[in-house]
Amino acid sequence: MASLTGNRARNTARSETLFAEAMTLLPGGVSSPVRAFKAVGGKPLFIDRGEGAYLVDVDGNRYIDYVLSWGPLILGHAHPRVVEAIRETAGRGTSFGAPSPLEVDLARRITAMMPNVELLRFVNSGTEAAMSAIRLARAATGRGKVVKFQGAYHGHADMLLVQAGSGAATLGLPDSPGVTRGAVSDTLIASYNDIESVRALFKAFPEDVAAVIVEPVVGNMGLVPPRDGFLAELRAVTEEFGSLLIFDEVMTGFRVHPGGAQALYGIRPDLTVLGKVVGGGLPVGVYGGRRDIMELVAPQGPVYQAGTLSGNPLAMAAGIAALDVLRDPSAWQKLHRAGDRLVEGLGAAAAEAGVPVQCRRVGAMLGLFFAKNPVTDWESAARSDTARFATYHTAMLDRGVYLPPSQFEAAFLSTAHGEVEIARTLNAAREAFRLCR
Repeated sequence: MASLTGNRARNTARSETLFAEAMTLLPGGVSSPVRAFKAVGGKPLFIDRGEGAYLVDVDGNRYIDYVLSWGPLILGHAHPRVVEAIRETAGRGTSFGAPSPLEVDLARRITAMMPNVELLRFVNSGTEAAMSAIRLARAATGRGKVVKFQGAYHGHADMLLVQAGSGAATLGLPDSPGVTRGAVSDTLIASYNDIESVRALFKAFPEDVAAVIVEPVVGNMGLVPPRDGFLAELRAVTEEFGSLLIFDEVMTGFRVHPGGAQALYGIRPDLTVLGKVVGGGLPVGVYGGRRDIMELVAPQGPVYQAGTLSGNPLAMAAGIAALDVLRDPSAWQKLHRAGDRLVEGLGAAAAEAGVPVQCRRVGAMLGLFFAKNPVTDWESAARSDTARFATYHTAMLDRGVYLPPSQFEAAFLSTAHGEVEIARTLNAAREAFRLCR
């Protein structure tokens, strides 16, 4: 097995062979677009296993992992409590298509940690949760239009796949063929961190906007925090016009704060969309919020939504185990210490190399743009140097650090990332930044 800092001559023959075969079986050889490494000019690595803060590929190369399955693994790979919960639950059955006590147990924990979520519904993905929340918002208000933000990604439902971030931004596809004009005709686009762009839409459609959906901390065009007061202004304008505010906390929920971004910034959304951490690494999504709104969901109300695998016992058990660990303040203290050291070190290493970067952290989410000026919205994110990022990404891989293969994706920390992993990451970054000059 290659050592952590000795991956520069790494052998990737087995990954390349698997990718060649996958190209004959899967579109683009992958099951989700950004995994294809197109944005960084490489080929994807096929992973054999995860161990704490590390990934090991099929060729035996070992990497410090800052993707963490795109966010769910806040405790790192194969955390003993999560693995044991899954193993024990699987022995009793993997799916019932019927209620189980585990749904109640996990729901109880979520509502305790996130009091704005008074009632919730489990689904199987963030896409499904966001789609369902918008349907519910339209039903609750009797209105049709929805405001989203340029560069923000809320899953691949047709109505939201317009000027989207994440994989769509990575591939240069602001829209997707197959999405009809009718599907997005009620989707309005504002600029993140620009409240006047939101007000302009409400003034143009004062009685038509059902909801504003927002990533309170954007993670799908790279990490972009809200400017001071922006989320409070969003809350005020939606209340002024009788619309709902939906926080998409698929990434931020239990990652930027134990109570999500809504607790961190002190904002009460009407509806919240969750995923990632809630399933402890297994597929899950959640939408929830005000009791009076959620009571409109079938079978209690007329708004239909269903799913055979929703609330499946494996995901519930994994989520319970993960949230129980996160309730310990020491877990968050460790995350903050590691994050502060990493961001400060990356900034210093880039400055030493004379490479302009913008590096930010919110909770256990990280972002690094190759840009001279602060990144506050999609337009400023899009001006970042993606070619330089590709060079940096490859150099970090060669030095045993696995980063998101796109400038427009947030990176993540876990409780498994300790002093050794941070120090090795910074050593790799010092060399990588020198190659980016």
